[in-house]
Amino acid sequence: MYLLGLGLILLVLKYLEIGPVAAWAWWIVLAPFGLAILWWTWADASGYTKKKAMERENARRQARIDGNREALGTLSNKRRR
Repeated sequence: MYLLGLGLILLVLKYLEIGPVAAWAWWIVLAPFGLAILWWTWADASGYTKKKAMERENARRQARIDGNREALGTLSNKRRR
């Protein structure tokens, strides 16, 4: 996502001819978009995206379970007398 944001910023700077970016070649300005495509391709092919999604789902599920246990008063591991 950072590469996409960087690409958009560079694109706007090049189009409006602001700063030193105005003198850069277009391929340099558009390179972050290509790198973003490569990143997304690798992340999807390697399973990185699915792994992160599963981690988020598991964290949400565990937070829900902990909240329910706290509401029931069974979160504490101390023995009751």
